[in-house]
Amino acid sequence: MKGIIIFEDGTVFKGKGFGYSGTRVGELVFNTAMTGYQKTLTDPSYSEQLITMTYPILGNYGINETDYESDRIHAMGVIANDVCFEPSNWKSVSSIDAWLKEQGVPGVYNVDTREITRKLRNEGNQKCLISNEKISLAEMKTILAKETLRGDQMKYAGTKEIVKWEKEDNKYNVAVLDFGVKRSILNELFNRGCNLTIYPYATKARIILAEKPDGIFLTNGPGDPAEATEAVKIIEKLITNSNYGPNQMPIFGICMGHQLIALAQGGSTYKLKYGHRGCNHGVFDKNNGRSSITSQNHGYAVKAESIVLKGMEVSHLNLNDGTVEGMQHLSKPVFSVQFHPESNPGPNDTGYLFDKFIDLMEGGRL
Repeated sequence: MKGIIIFEDGTVFKGKGFGYSGTRVGELVFNTAMTGYQKTLTDPSYSEQLITMTYPILGNYGINETDYESDRIHAMGVIANDVCFEPSNWKSVSSIDAWLKEQGVPGVYNVDTREITRKLRNEGNQKCLISNEKISLAEMKTILAKETLRGDQMKYAGTKEIVKWEKEDNKYNVAVLDFGVKRSILNELFNRGCNLTIYPYATKARIILAEKPDGIFLTNGPGDPAEATEAVKIIEKLITNSNYGPNQMPIFGICMGHQLIALAQGGSTYKLKYGHRGCNHGVFDKNNGRSSITSQNHGYAVKAESIVLKGMEVSHLNLNDGTVEGMQHLSKPVFSVQFHPESNPGPNDTGYLFDKFIDLMEGGRL
């Protein structure tokens, strides 16, 4: 099965196809993680994106029943240098080739992923088409030209109805506003004693506040944060109701949640040239003076100067490019980070952020 990749600027890479036989158009991004392809592909934050993996082989440990961040693959397609069709791991229940076929996701391999990554780093992410089905190059170019990239995926990536995670001896009640949450984030909160009520996008603030949660969590998710206009207004109201003292209601945001807190406070965001996606991003925490290795997956960032004098201050900085990696409110129990503390590439460097959220909720009960 032949495979082909066509960039919006006309660049073509030819290789071999695997997975589902089909043609897809999306924003092509690269991920530098050496493992975790199953978690990456099922992360809702990759909705409508094509992923090229910089690690040279994909699928060598197969697909297992536990490494799911959601119930399906959200990426549009995957690109690799080499693919293992006969995995070797005691947990494996399927090959990546069979899994992609089952999920309806096409793949292309036997291409130079280093060259693709350099192109994205030099020129920025762009619209691309991948195909491994028998259609002409002219047809592919027509499909690519007609497709447009959306920015409002966070409105559709999360739950469509209110979902509850409950355990009798859990101590805290947390309201989760879902923009496309990773399952591992929910596990971190649940395992720390939090009952979770997961709300769909654009759930009204009054509905959330009526349940009198001990804390509010704003999740990760795909798309351009500036498109989430309804959520920004809701978060603005939630922050207004968050105060230190008895019955305080802390707010914690990760990734998309971090960006939306900035917008709700009157700040602004911007699109990065090629984003941060991988498990090797150094971040400095100004509060404790320590640096950590973090996992990241985002294409937008908060403008540092835009949140100055808006009630927020920068708490974390990216050690590679100086971008904002965390914020905290000057007078309210509201904080956020751009990276993913649940992913533990450190391995446990940034788990303290979940503990901080728990401590703030405990403080409100005193």
